[in-house]
Amino acid sequence: MAPVAPRSGDVIFANVERVNAELFTLTYGAIVRQLLTDLEEVDEVNKQLDQMGYNIGVRLIDEFLAKSNVSRCVDFKETAEVIAKVGLKMFLGITATVTNWDVEGTTCSLILEDNPLVDFVELPDTCQGLNYCNILSGVVRGALEMVSMKTEVTWLRDMLRGDDAFELQLKLLKQVPEEYPYKDDE
Repeated sequence: MAPVAPRSGDVIFANVERVNAELFTLTYGAIVRQLLTDLEEVDEVNKQLDQMGYNIGVRLIDEFLAKSNVSRCVDFKETAEVIAKVGLKMFLGITATVTNWDVEGTTCSLILEDNPLVDFVELPDTCQGLNYCNILSGVVRGALEMVSMKTEVTWLRDMLRGDDAFELQLKLLKQVPEEYPYKDDE
């Protein structure tokens, strides 16, 4: 029996049921707007968006692993590539470039080639500290934690703030060894 090859992000994206992109974008915008109204503080909205994303990422990893046939990544570099080329494509229809690796191979940047969350969005002056897409950083952090990688995920550049790209930095804080709930009998 031949081993199962991992499926590319394009193949998975073509076969995944999805909602209309504009509806998704507008719904996300409404959520952010409501959070700004309810919480009033931009920093609190950033935290809430990150936490919402984290909760989504914790659950999304199961679907990703089931549908992508991706085997265990050997290191953080391979994991970042899988996120950029398969994960983002599978769920958002976009890809990213992995760049800016540190010497230890524990920190890198994902440069998003497109960002569907920001269609129709312009930040008012009162929201300049807002990390509008902070839900994405939470999703990545939550998903990585479920595969035993404790990370810090932050936005370095944001086109809504006048930067030339969307850049998300991933920093591996700790690789947590997997624990099995059983012991082998000898």
